[in-house]
Parts: sequence; C-alpha cells; structure tokens
Amino acid sequence: ENLKKFKDQPFFIACEFVKPHSPPTAPRRFFDLYDPAKIKLTPDFAAWPTVPPGFPKAAIRPHNADLFIGRGASEAEAREVICAYLASISWVDWNVGRVLTELDRLGLRDNNIVVFLADHGYQLGEKGKWSKAGSLFEMGTRVPLMISAPGARGNGRTCTRIVESLDLYPTLVELCGLPKSSEQEGTSFTSLLANPSAAWDKPAYSIWSEDGKTIHGTAVRTERWRYAEFGPNGSNGAMLLDPHNDPLELKNLANEKQHQPVVAELSALTRRYAATLG
Repeated sequence: ENLKKFKDQPFFIACEFVKPHSPPTAPRRFFDLYDPAKIKLTPDFAAWPTVPPGFPKAAIRPHNADLFIGRGASEAEAREVICAYLASISWVDWNVGRVLTELDRLGLRDNNIVVFLADHGYQLGEKGKWSKAGSLFEMGTRVPLMISAPGARGNGRTCTRIVESLDLYPTLVELCGLPKSSEQEGTSFTSLLANPSAAWDKPAYSIWSEDGKTIHGTAVRTERWRYAEFGPNGSNGAMLLDPHNDPLELKNLANEKQHQPVVAELSALTRRYAATLG
C-alpha cells in the first residue's frame, strides 16, 4: 500500500521483518522445506555455552539470551530449532519477493535503491550458544548486506570488501545526491557498488557491552583476519581467527608465535577504536 501511495514522489520505506527473531516461527509450508533428521550440527556444538580449548573464558557469555534460556539443548532439540530458524528465513525470503514483485509491477525498480540487511548475526549451537548478543565471533556479528542501485555496474556481483553498518547512511546520502552532514559518521562505499573489486582498506569494528556503559570486548575485522580483545587492553584475553581457513572459528591463533606481528597490528587498532568511545 505504501508503494502505491508514494510511487509518484521521492520516498523512503523501511520494510521490517521480525523473523527469524526468537521464537523462530513461520507458516507450516516453510517448515515442510526442511527435515530435522538431515540437519548436521556444527562440530563445536555443545548443550550449554562452552568456551573451546585455547579461547579466553571471556569469549563466551555463560548463558543464552534468546533460545534454550536456562537449559541445555539436546541434539534432537537443536535440529528442530535450526529447522525453525531456516523456516523463518524462508518465510522472510518469500515476503521480500512479494515486495520486489510489487516494485517491478509499479515500474519503480529503475529509479529506486533497494537495500537488504539485518541488524546482527546469530549462533545456532556453535560453542553451545543460542543467541545474538554476547558474541564477537563472526557468526554473531556478521550481517547480510545486498544493495541494488539504479545504473550501478556492480549490481548482481559479489563484493568481498569489509564494510560496516555505519557506512550505509553515508552511502545512501551520496547515492541520493543529498548534502553531507558534518556530524555524519561512516564512509560511503559507492565506489564498491561501481566496482566490487575496487581498492578498500577500511576495517570493521564490533563492540560487546554487558551493561551499555563498559566495554566487555572489542573486535576488528579485516579482509584477512578477525581479532578481538576482552577486558581493558586485552586483560581478559584475546582471539585471532582466520575466516578463510577456519570458517567455523575453531582455533584461536592469538598465542601462536608466527602470528604475533598480526596480533600487535590488530591490537593497536582495537585499542585505538575503543579509546574513541570513551
């Protein structure tokens, strides 16, 4: 209805989908797409939040915040919940398709920017964790991001550069030809929409705070590495992960001698960023 109402004037519509927010639900037909018996659990599955060997204790919040709250997860229950999560995502996918179909029907696709993103990642039993918050692992902080901009040469292509959610606003401001505010944060990545392989060396940062005031941990993600420090100046440990060779984040490389130059470089970045937050 909003697309029909505003189609003849400039508009911004935020179309929000609640799922797969807990509890993950969907119409029955989306559940029928998945068989719990065929779900393979992650190799670091655990019934309760569990710190893997070689990782600092502070890397895992000891209790879940969204699913399996105050109780463990059996393997059978885990498979059922993962199917529910997948069904929720499929339901969202179907609804997104409805929006895009209407956009095409109204002839609006060629003069509108379409953005699809989420606000956080999610762990589905990896390391015994069933929640969004309380994580600086890739699975907890990485989000999907897809943009279709009229005339952008990169439309339909994959970009492996690292951007932040904070960069989205300045990107849209530039694409819309709007004036840039002096208080604007983030960096426009319109150059990547034109050329997904364009040079880009800006890392992304994530903060974990338990009380909204103090920093539990700070992470930095480059194209090559994910690094996180916990506690003031890493006093509660650190982790260095290799997303390319260890996508399931099973091995902490932070204490290995050959990686100390990388640790030193990324540690300086996390501390510099944390200092800007006061």
